[in-house]
Amino acid sequence: MSCSLRPVGRAHRARLETLVRDTGLFREAEVRTAVELLDEALDGDDDYRFLGAFDADELVGYACFGPTPDTVGTFDLYWIAVDKQRQGSGIGTQLVTAVEQTLSAIGGRLIVVETSSRSDYDATRRFYEAKGYTRTATIPGYYAPGDDLVIYIKDLTRWT
Repeated sequence: MSCSLRPVGRAHRARLETLVRDTGLFREAEVRTAVELLDEALDGDDDYRFLGAFDADELVGYACFGPTPDTVGTFDLYWIAVDKQRQGSGIGTQLVTAVEQTLSAIGGRLIVVETSSRSDYDATRRFYEAKGYTRTATIPGYYAPGDDLVIYIKDLTRWT
């Protein structure tokens, strides 16, 4: 499925919240954070950039990314969330590819992704690995006991 990609606006705030919650992966505090980051971006904070995937006018996925403070050309990919019913249809691939192309075009050289070691994140980790991200670190018990932080990177200079 190919979606149109465009910025996420204020009118999409409630849908973004529902989309994140309905994935079933995020704690309620994380859902609130996703919405707060959108609010900050809409208020002019360039640290957070949002790219939405739309089927007609419906937000069906999004990516949130931004520059890593005090680095040269390093960016964090904070979130990719896709409507649970549409996962596996190529929307996540479309979003991550667009983010990579955007960052490469502005001199981005490294993307950092942080995710969870929980078993319900197996598909997420496989997704990043399939897209050429390299698992570079694990911090045991970072999120909670038994819930490790898993860090992936992608060097954008290798494919530009």
